[in-house]
Amino acid sequence: MFSLGSWLPALPGLAWGWALLDALLQGLVGACAVSVLCSLLKVYLYIQCLNDPERQEEKEAIRAQRRVLDPLHVVVLTGVLALVGSRVAALVVLEFSLRAASTVLSLSKVRDGMGETEAHQLYLLCQYSLGCGVSCGLSFLLEGAPHGTCNLVLAAGLAGLLAAYARRLAHHVCTLYELHSRARYCGVCILLLAAGHGIPRLLRNALAITFAVADLAAVALINRDFLSTAEAVRFWTPLTICYTLLVIYMQEESRQSASGQLVYQTVLVRMGGLFILLLTVGRWTDILHVFISLLGELWCLLHAGVMLEVCRRQVRGGTHRPDAGVRGWRQPQGHGEGPSWPWPSQNRMELYGRTPH
Repeated sequence: MFSLGSWLPALPGLAWGWALLDALLQGLVGACAVSVLCSLLKVYLYIQCLNDPERQEEKEAIRAQRRVLDPLHVVVLTGVLALVGSRVAALVVLEFSLRAASTVLSLSKVRDGMGETEAHQLYLLCQYSLGCGVSCGLSFLLEGAPHGTCNLVLAAGLAGLLAAYARRLAHHVCTLYELHSRARYCGVCILLLAAGHGIPRLLRNALAITFAVADLAAVALINRDFLSTAEAVRFWTPLTICYTLLVIYMQEESRQSASGQLVYQTVLVRMGGLFILLLTVGRWTDILHVFISLLGELWCLLHAGVMLEVCRRQVRGGTHRPDAGVRGWRQPQGHGEGPSWPWPSQNRMELYGRTPH
């Protein structure tokens, strides 16, 4: 390996330029992670709506999303994550982790299928926090590395490839899945038809690992600014109290209302609480980063507005089938064909030219 900075003289302005490049690369990796999350959720929700005759309007709404918005979403989110400081990004990660833990505990008490739908909604709400978590994790893991910029370039290239393939998959599903799943000659669509119900489990495991690493990195990035234990206690005590009250408030609000405005209201309350906290124990640059984070959160919510509305309608209408993940997907109905049927057992043998005895 080689260091890009070793080819150039050590100048103060050049060091600032490398720091900016590292921030942009970290933001790009985080934005690509968010793009992969949204693309896979789009695939899953689209197939769910396609398999339900009562949700064809929602299916068309997902399909009608403009493809050019996905690259724009990555570009804007890259800029936002690059501008947000590591301190505020770490606080955003810790706040979401606490909120997610509380939500998971409450969903574990739900015995019908609505808990899974609300979990999908939580995946959509974690977009900006996921970007901050990936950025914090990279900043912590590569801190002091002699070839950190080169590692970030490789990470950004890999993340870009994954995001591009995930977007292509989502576009393929929205345009051709209905035809290919009926004709059964596309390998990608056959794979989704057989194992697409495992997408939420895949996302849950990936997010759990990502936020576990991000939480450790966030705590380390925050603690490095303190010179003594007393300073750390003065910071963590009001932070813990503030975040606990925020989680309790948002849990009560979510039980009382399920409107679309509640999502934006929750973002304003969270960022407002973080703003007040940093007014007392933070720096002036942190205040600016809070406003940038607010813009990033709102941008992510606007981008995922259609999918959030699909999840809300599913919760209100109670159309989720709890056993869908056990029996597998159903083939969409064709013109003049009979009712749709479960995939896993009999029809898999038909695919390979076998007949059950």
